[in-house]
Amino acid sequence: MRDHAPITIEDFNGLWARGDADACPLDHFLEATNIQYYEGGFRTRDGIDLFQSTGFLGNILRIHPYKMMSGLTLLVLTADGVIHHVISPSAIFNNILSKATMTDFNVVSWAGRAYITPFFTDANGLEKGLQNEFLYVYKGDGVAARKAAGNPPVGTLAVADGAAGNMDAGLHLFAVVFESDTGWLSAPAAFQQFTTTEGVTVSLSNIPVSLQSFVTKRHIVATSKIEQFNGDLDGYQYYFVPGATIENNTATTLANVAFFDIDLLEDASHLLDNFTEIPAGVGLCLYHGRLCLTTTFTDISVAYLSEPGEPEAINQVDGLLIVSLDGNPLTNCQEYRDVLYLFKQIRTVGYHDNQDVPATWEPFTVDESNGSPVHGVGAVLDSGGVNVDYLLIGNYNGIRLFDGAYQVPELSFKIQDFWFDLDRTKFRAVEIINDTITKRFYAVLPDGTILFADYSSGLDSENVKYAHWTYQVFITTVEIVNLNQLVLGSRTV
Repeated sequence: MRDHAPITIEDFNGLWARGDADACPLDHFLEATNIQYYEGGFRTRDGIDLFQSTGFLGNILRIHPYKMMSGLTLLVLTADGVIHHVISPSAIFNNILSKATMTDFNVVSWAGRAYITPFFTDANGLEKGLQNEFLYVYKGDGVAARKAAGNPPVGTLAVADGAAGNMDAGLHLFAVVFESDTGWLSAPAAFQQFTTTEGVTVSLSNIPVSLQSFVTKRHIVATSKIEQFNGDLDGYQYYFVPGATIENNTATTLANVAFFDIDLLEDASHLLDNFTEIPAGVGLCLYHGRLCLTTTFTDISVAYLSEPGEPEAINQVDGLLIVSLDGNPLTNCQEYRDVLYLFKQIRTVGYHDNQDVPATWEPFTVDESNGSPVHGVGAVLDSGGVNVDYLLIGNYNGIRLFDGAYQVPELSFKIQDFWFDLDRTKFRAVEIINDTITKRFYAVLPDGTILFADYSSGLDSENVKYAHWTYQVFITTVEIVNLNQLVLGSRTV
């Protein structure tokens, strides 16, 4: 040993699983199980404890964050097809949505509400929205989630002359729009035509009352003067009549409604072709103030987008994007740098908002060999997948940085063999969560374990340090609360 030159290892750089064992660099590990890293060294990973002190939930399939006005909470799906609302470790609302065939779900938080879409994996291994099921809205108060949107008015409005006031003469069409406690607006209905008299207001009666308990307001809408009426009551452009709102769901009359045609500015016509029941899908995200939902049971390559600022207003004609019909479903959707990206397992397509209806947006192909599984876009804390610099995506080819293109080499370069050994038939189980505070990310793997990554020395293929975390339970999902507290969900195998 007198002539032996010592080898100094100043830093441990994590798991190496690429090629022959002899190819492993001296500062890497051929096995790195249940450890975490600090500057220059490593130690045993942190232990785990029960997150909940009351209302214990077991056999968990999925956890998603739900941002309420009062703070971050969690929605938790258990194996019996029931979603629960976990307010804190000591407070829980049980059974806010129950669907026996639901095996997974997605959620978007909007103005303190949660929009929830239930889905499942069919016999061919394809994720789809539940058949004959819908998008649901939950207000965070423990009352069970209800179907988003709703039914339009039924009946026929009655219109008559009122008192003297501002009014243009001519044939106008009138209708009623319902408004719910979540801001949903129904399609105009209960149509009536009436020839107004110049200088004479109109009085309305027989205004429909909704049987839907969530309807809290009703609005009167009208067309401007029609020169030649063709009999098509819903074929004209309707506008909200200023001041003609009934602030309840009980009154059936409204007297002396007055307006000049020039006062009709706020369009209501986009409501005419909206879904009354929005079908359940798989992907769910926000883009330019629109709710985006993908992959219903019947339309696996279609994404539906709502009107800006109206998550429950999805137009069945103009509010859709159709991605290449190749038999493979859309699996994920994400906004990044002002672009809406739609993912299949091995395809990524982008769309720019051209300020017209979504059906006019032109797609552009980003990548035809890289995509994402249903939870493969890494969530950043509680804010979804968007980070100021990148998206973190796990797919068949590895864990990749995406900044408008998939970066090469992949972040998982050092553990390529480990990643390629994962069961590709179960990649729907892969879920990535990115902790940008402590510069770590976690990937739930199909075998119920976790791939841990420390990128405090740099987020690139050379500097990320990996370890394999195993537990005595089968891990199905992860989430982060309190900035960097990791919450694990598990089920029985």
